[in-house]
Amino acid sequence: MTVREIADLAEVSPATVSRVFSHHPNIKPQVRDRVLKIAKEHKYHPRLPSKQRNVIIMLPEKEMYPIRNCLEMVMLALTVTLPKRGFRIEVIAADNLDRLESIQFCGAVAIGAEPEMFQDWGRRFTSSLVLIDRDVPPNAKNVFSVRSDEHQGMKLAIDHLYERGCRKIGCIIHGESGSGNTDVRRTAVINACKAKDLVITDSLLQSCADDSRYVEIIGKLLKQGIDGLFCPGGNAGIVAAYGLSLFSKHVPDEVSLIASENKMFSRFATPSQTTITQDHIQLAETAVDIIEAFPDTSKHPKTSVFDYSLIVRDSVAPLQS
Repeated sequence: MTVREIADLAEVSPATVSRVFSHHPNIKPQVRDRVLKIAKEHKYHPRLPSKQRNVIIMLPEKEMYPIRNCLEMVMLALTVTLPKRGFRIEVIAADNLDRLESIQFCGAVAIGAEPEMFQDWGRRFTSSLVLIDRDVPPNAKNVFSVRSDEHQGMKLAIDHLYERGCRKIGCIIHGESGSGNTDVRRTAVINACKAKDLVITDSLLQSCADDSRYVEIIGKLLKQGIDGLFCPGGNAGIVAAYGLSLFSKHVPDEVSLIASENKMFSRFATPSQTTITQDHIQLAETAVDIIEAFPDTSKHPKTSVFDYSLIVRDSVAPLQS
């Protein structure tokens, strides 16, 4: 199948077909949809010139500097994966979608941005959009989700604390209810604790988007006699270790601690921190696979989910002999 054959079937000129695949802003939506439908039916993959192999990476507009820990690690994975496939990268804030109307790009990745922002993506842009660690908004066209299994990850941490003898576990989930992965993580922690017959109450399971409140919350958890602390998300491992030290609590002799992996801190802490970590390279490679396959994305589900891994270090009490 050639550009000319696509053009004949779509009853447009070859130049129009080329403009569709280069995301030209002046193509009528009905023409664009017709060309893409024919291309997909015939499994046609456009060969983009180098100037058109641009991938847009969108970051949350409110916290671009400093980039949060998870965003930074996904960004690092993408900056390794995309150039290896011959793509160039442009970074913008997620609230600046209007800029995309005037530039050429062949795909986009949004990290940590709220899905509602992209409800009409398929109407506005001729390319696929991959959301990292967020769900696809209902009925959104050409939008995909590549994420980690939050239920499996939370269970992984709770089970490890339980296996190492913790029987009263406190949890501080980074974020606010109603945003990001906060609520799904909360539900997952509750389910994991119940599966082990562990007591889990609102006072033991807290959400916090403000790092400065961690010390206060840790103090309240310690008053309830916790012997394990799980702090998923953000840079909570650093803050939690600091908070426990302020209360003269020794890790792991008095309180075992699990956090999310921070490549700049976790293994260098004293003691080194046991963490859960996403497979950032797998997330990035799958996102690029989807972008590269467009418009024939039939082999890719709307949502691809991957397991967390547990990195066992010294911040959790050793197995009792």
